[in-house]
Amino acid sequence: MEQPDEHYSLVGGNLVINNPRQKKHAGTYICVAKNIYGTVISKEARVKFGYIEEFAGEEREPVYVKEGQGAVLLCVPPKAYPQEVTYRWIYNEFPVFLPTDNRRFVSQKTGNLYIAKVEAQDAGNYSCFVSSPTIGKGVFSKFIPLIPLPPEDVDATDLPANHEISESGAVLHLYNVQYEDVGGYDCEAINTKGKDYHKAWLYVESAPEWAETINNTQKDIGSEHTMRCVAAGKPYPFIRWYKDGYMYGKGELKFSSLTFDDSGMYQCIAENYWGIKYANAELRVIACAPTFEFNPVKKQLLGAKDGRVLIECKPRAAPRPRFTWTKGKELLFNNSRISIMFDGTLEILNATKNDEGFYTCFAENDRGKGNSTGYLTITGQSVENITHYILIQKLCKRDRRQKKKKSCIC
Repeated sequence: MEQPDEHYSLVGGNLVINNPRQKKHAGTYICVAKNIYGTVISKEARVKFGYIEEFAGEEREPVYVKEGQGAVLLCVPPKAYPQEVTYRWIYNEFPVFLPTDNRRFVSQKTGNLYIAKVEAQDAGNYSCFVSSPTIGKGVFSKFIPLIPLPPEDVDATDLPANHEISESGAVLHLYNVQYEDVGGYDCEAINTKGKDYHKAWLYVESAPEWAETINNTQKDIGSEHTMRCVAAGKPYPFIRWYKDGYMYGKGELKFSSLTFDDSGMYQCIAENYWGIKYANAELRVIACAPTFEFNPVKKQLLGAKDGRVLIECKPRAAPRPRFTWTKGKELLFNNSRISIMFDGTLEILNATKNDEGFYTCFAENDRGKGNSTGYLTITGQSVENITHYILIQKLCKRDRRQKKKKSCIC
């Protein structure tokens, strides 16, 4: 008795199917990848078995056409999968294939053979040959006799061609089709007996392409966050979301107050009739007590007399902490000269020598608290001179590290 998994094996995450059988292994497969941060699913992989049926066995009727006029030989191809097949025509006997030129054209959509301005030498038997490069098989139809008749006086007009659009008889061939090619196209046929025309409409559609997508993001607990995916395509793609492999929502995702439960792997999927597009990103919600390890208050602070002094306080903390400042042991409060900004920065206006001293920023949230201290010196110099002084100090420190002898005052 066969084991359920004897045909399947995993090689580096790839699924290998040995000795596949149509009834047992045809279907839809999805790869699921997991780690401690979440789960993502792959695009669906559909396993189908290729085939190409035989042409119908009925004899084909002869095609009669006057010399100088156009002829169409219908292929009427059989069903095939995949549908990406190649069409060629056999002339009189296999394997003599009819060469195409500016007078003879084979549509790779319908398989039909178009011959412009039929000549006497076009007489013969024609067979439509359909081949599938995927499965390596080809079939051909019963022969169709083409019988040219004596010509009549016919005024034939050749349509102009360029590198984007070429004409072959009654066929208009558009290369590299773009959205701007959408519209109506008129084909007009004229001879000594009269004229007729046919109007055809061209609609251009496309699979989804990302115009805006998601990236890995780290956000503080309690903060707001929006995840947005925008895709272009025709018809307009439908957007849906997965979180850790499960359907999550549609449109854009808005979080008013992030929690740890919002952490995970998110996928947005854009899909229309022509295709599907995936985008993956991790959202990591973090919380931590305030720490000044990576960005302490500057140890040496300089301010200009009668100027404006800003002392930044930027600890790493989640959620956003509450800020307080002290000068020495004195707790500072907002007044006409001193204010503590929303981001924790301390502002001092019209600075004087009395403002010199040690300033400490305290930050606290529900995870803990931390502080950092710097010393403020007020000079009589302008802000520009202070900036120059700070630059000289930095250069001197660099020279000390490099053990270079420079004549500067530090």
